[in-house]
Amino acid sequence: MRVVIADDAALVRDGLALLLAEHGVEVTAKVSDADALIASVDQHNPDAALVDIRMPPTHTDEGLRAAQEIRARHPHIAVLVLSQHLEFSYAQRLIQDNPARVGYLLKERIGRVDQLLDALSRVTSGECVIDPTIVKELLDHSRASDPLDELTSREREILTLIAEGRSNHGICQALWLSPKTVETHIRSVFGKLDIPITSEDNRRVLAVLAYLRR
Repeated sequence: MRVVIADDAALVRDGLALLLAEHGVEVTAKVSDADALIASVDQHNPDAALVDIRMPPTHTDEGLRAAQEIRARHPHIAVLVLSQHLEFSYAQRLIQDNPARVGYLLKERIGRVDQLLDALSRVTSGECVIDPTIVKELLDHSRASDPLDELTSREREILTLIAEGRSNHGICQALWLSPKTVETHIRSVFGKLDIPITSEDNRRVLAVLAYLRR
């Protein structure tokens, strides 16, 4: 896997590059601002871009806007955005048009190399990865709505995994359930939430997040 890293903090850039290199990931460029990120992606055509949301000059959403431009110009390149704080509106902007090959993680995941590598692997394979903390916040915030109250505890577990971008196979592995049982629970979840059933995992993520935002 080949990646470009964009973060205005040199220690973060170098630390990420070292960490990824130790696990067989080739870092083709390390940059500190959005313009350099876009230029590096154009030049190196990596498999993925690992992007900090807050970069110069305003340290607000330059990284997010660069990520959106990369996705528009190079739809085959995955983008994994990192944020210091939970900012759901940014996650929404990132995935709302096309949830394929994109992810949004809190920076605390950087220190957990297995989670970071898993997220990179999943976005480069076409999945959508949403930080579990964001999913949990959304579910907790939405507990009062009647449709969610109708879900069983097992259905809530499965809804959380769906919203994180897990496939049916991934849910089976996470919960030690058979494929038939998972399919039954998913049909029940989408039925109770009045969301059309689809076999496309990314559309499932988008539908779940769209419902939870309401």
